[in-house]
Amino acid sequence: MARDYYRILGVDSKASDQELKRAYRKLARELHPDVNPDEAAQKKFRDVSDAYEVLSDPEKRRIVDMGGDPLDSSPGAGGFGGFGGGGLGDVFEAFFGGGMGGGGRGPRGRVREGNDALIRMELDLDECANGVSRELSVDTAILCDKCKGAGTEGDSRPSTCPTCHGAGEVQSVQRSFLGQVMTSRPCPTCSGVGEVIENPCGKCSGDGRVRTRRNLTVKIPAGVGDGMRVRLAGQGEVGPGGGPAGDLYVEVTEKEHEYLTRDGSTLHVTARVPMFDAALGSQVVVPTVVDGELTVEVPPGSQTGDTTVLRGHGMPQVNSQVRGNLVVHFDVAVPTRLDKKQTEKLRELKALFPGEGPHPARRGGQEQGGGIFSRLRDTFAGR
Repeated sequence: MARDYYRILGVDSKASDQELKRAYRKLARELHPDVNPDEAAQKKFRDVSDAYEVLSDPEKRRIVDMGGDPLDSSPGAGGFGGFGGGGLGDVFEAFFGGGMGGGGRGPRGRVREGNDALIRMELDLDECANGVSRELSVDTAILCDKCKGAGTEGDSRPSTCPTCHGAGEVQSVQRSFLGQVMTSRPCPTCSGVGEVIENPCGKCSGDGRVRTRRNLTVKIPAGVGDGMRVRLAGQGEVGPGGGPAGDLYVEVTEKEHEYLTRDGSTLHVTARVPMFDAALGSQVVVPTVVDGELTVEVPPGSQTGDTTVLRGHGMPQVNSQVRGNLVVHFDVAVPTRLDKKQTEKLRELKALFPGEGPHPARRGGQEQGGGIFSRLRDTFAGR
């Protein structure tokens, strides 16, 4: 079954060439593999590219309008495929100089859209959380300020290519198993443009653009993370012949924080709590990325691995007032070096809790009986 190329591009069957181009550019910017690495998006990008290739070619579009598919190589398909590597459509094109109705693809035009550009920016966690404005130096192509994209010197104008006479293609006769066939290829003199610049601009050599380094101020919103991209529309390279500029994408590389670990909009931090503070209850101070340092209550009897959640003190979400949580993980610090006096004091403390010697843990990590100090003593005894 022939594919619905109009539906793939999201346009009407009577869409003009300009409407086709606008639709393709919009979809390509959303689905290009450099922007959207998702496998489904890449497949859709190929379908969109095929659709634009077909509908922008008058002969292939005519086949589509007749109910065929010029890219279908199956036997009997509307694209006249199933014959050799390129299908019978290629043979017809060879006989008739580009398409079954005669007339090649025509000149491709000297003015074309510029390429998108990608640069990477390294940010620390605080900058990702609060947003930042950065000055960047970008090597790119800009419009030639001398010829304004025309590519010609002074008042001179491009002239029709003497080789292809403006067609953008040249034809030649070759022998094949079918006899003599006519083949078309881009004109080597004008590179398929159909015109030549006999008096090129002295600054851009006829390209309509020049390479330069320019400075940009990039505003990174709060909440970005590693691998995220910020799009700057129209800040990419100017196209050949002074064509419209592509887009510039700034990809964020996030540096590791000294204390905080990020999981989306949730942050994690480990607070080291001395053994006696964990047993009796205390307070610890933890860092955040937006609110400075916060004081956190340590409940009496806290164990290593216990957590407390500070809601709304995590990372902001991009373009939102919502913030994630900060999860504080307690790590109870048991002393490893004791002098004689400290050892005696701990033994005196141990004697206050008779009958609570070492015992096996229950399934699920629950201990048999005992209170805060017995658990504390067992931890210390295990050292």
